[in-house]
Amino acid sequence: MKITEVKVDLYQYPPQTAYKWRFGLPGSDPGGIGARLRLVTDDGLEGWAFCNRGRILDDLIDRRIRQELIGQDPLQREWLWHRMWELDRIEEFPIYVLGLVDVALWDLGAKAANLPLYQLLGGFRTSLPAYASTVTFSTIEEYLDVADQCIALGYPAIKLHAWGDARKDAKLGQALRNHVGPDYPLMYDGSAGFDLPDAVYLGHALGEAGYLWYEEPLREFNVTAYKRLAERVSIPLNIAETSDGAHMNTADFIAAGCASFVRTSAGLRGGVTGAMRIAHLADAYRLRAEVHGDGLLHRHLCMAISNTTYYESLVKTNPVVRAPEIDANGLIHAPTAIGVGFEAEFTVTEDQFLVRQELAARV
Repeated sequence: MKITEVKVDLYQYPPQTAYKWRFGLPGSDPGGIGARLRLVTDDGLEGWAFCNRGRILDDLIDRRIRQELIGQDPLQREWLWHRMWELDRIEEFPIYVLGLVDVALWDLGAKAANLPLYQLLGGFRTSLPAYASTVTFSTIEEYLDVADQCIALGYPAIKLHAWGDARKDAKLGQALRNHVGPDYPLMYDGSAGFDLPDAVYLGHALGEAGYLWYEEPLREFNVTAYKRLAERVSIPLNIAETSDGAHMNTADFIAAGCASFVRTSAGLRGGVTGAMRIAHLADAYRLRAEVHGDGLLHRHLCMAISNTTYYESLVKTNPVVRAPEIDANGLIHAPTAIGVGFEAEFTVTEDQFLVRQELAARV
């Protein structure tokens, strides 16, 4: 089997439901030009991956990547993963591009094996609890209302994205703990909003309130800062979400002694191969590797990674709407489609696709 074509199909996608992150930063995607990457083989199989920055991907495929893939055996995923890293040294790919070819190769490989992706990876489970991961709401009272709705809908845990103000967030964290009681699992995600002094202050408050983890309170450029934080707080840190280097960078956080949990994902950590390397690295140190973000591809990872404990389900609205992949008991279940299963969930219509001439006119 050989790759004969590398195609980028550009399409217009609509704005997401509007929501906010800390400091009022826009969290929702305003819509734009997306791309479907298709690796086509001589025996008719295709592997797919997706990117919301379609123009960027299209340029990189044309200039750097297509020539590396044509004629290659798509089952040589390890070789091609390393080739992408070599190209990254030349091009400095955006972090969300680095793993796209790998995702498409794994989709293709699972189709060739006639298996769902998670089984090709080595299935570990067929269901997993999902936690409600909030966006930023206006007041403590609204957060408590959202929490009540999440619990009523069956979510077995809640993670806060709050305001990015250490003192206000500490009050919110304690108020939510008092509201749900001592035994309901709670997490907090700082989305890299703090410097070290504020991160320490908030970490003490969340630790006293019995939160399960304290996620990405600092930008992940400085491992030493995280080491200092870990020395000063008792709450476990969940880190290495957005830093470059996949498992190589994650290893530095682990070696520094500052990680109890690490983040892994296909989108930010080098595709499926990078995500699994991180999970196995963490497992060697008896740490947990929690899958970052929702979606079909990450449901496969949740089923294949033994040391992950929850699926992240973003709650964007009040009133709360439970995500369709989550059942009334707060569980997700293993995908059943062959490959990743993108085809069943890809909803772009023909009139949303863009031809090259139309794209050029928009630039």
